[in-house]
Amino acid sequence: MLKVLERTVRYGDLLDMIYVDGKGQISKRRIKVLQIGEVSFRAYCHMRGTNRTFTVDNVLALVPVVRKERMVI
Repeated sequence: MLKVLERTVRYGDLLDMIYVDGKGQISKRRIKVLQIGEVSFRAYCHMRGTNRTFTVDNVLALVPVVRKERMVI
């Protein structure tokens, strides 16, 4: 999981994340990772519109966002 986070910091990619908070609530968020620590990471959360801190152990899934370009014929 940390390798995915490190790669997205390097390339500035967006991730879709499934996350469980301290109260047990599960949410899906689109994030851009800014910094990575040993047990947590800082990311811009598009759902909240602010920078947030997430605990690595609370991440259930990470999926890179694939952007497709449209071809005009």
